[in-house]
Amino acid sequence: MIQLNYRDSKPIYEQIKDGFRKLIISNSISANEQLPSVRELASRLAINPNTIQRAYRDLENDGYIYTVAGKGTFAAEQKAVFQNRQHELLEEFDEIVAELCFLSVRKTDLMERIDSLTGGGVEE
Repeated sequence: MIQLNYRDSKPIYEQIKDGFRKLIISNSISANEQLPSVRELASRLAINPNTIQRAYRDLENDGYIYTVAGKGTFAAEQKAVFQNRQHELLEEFDEIVAELCFLSVRKTDLMERIDSLTGGGVEE
């Protein structure tokens, strides 16, 4: 399910969040599928349950999962996940483009780069 790298400088809870994000976005965990409980996952990964709880809380705040009291934690619907992730990435994109413009990168260079990434054209 999720692989942790204890030598990575990225905190364990971030690795857990990233792992679940990838599993949900790739549909390896389908919408409304129940995730392991905090205790179960902490036991499986041999880490503190508070670390899992923090990752789950962040994932829920980001819209990737939801909790039903007394039932457990579940993967959110794909549409909601995609919208949230798209919003996050577009905010990052805006910050990066603003910095590139500050560094005097030309608009035409940015557009050419986008065109090359999208196969020749940006669809509207």
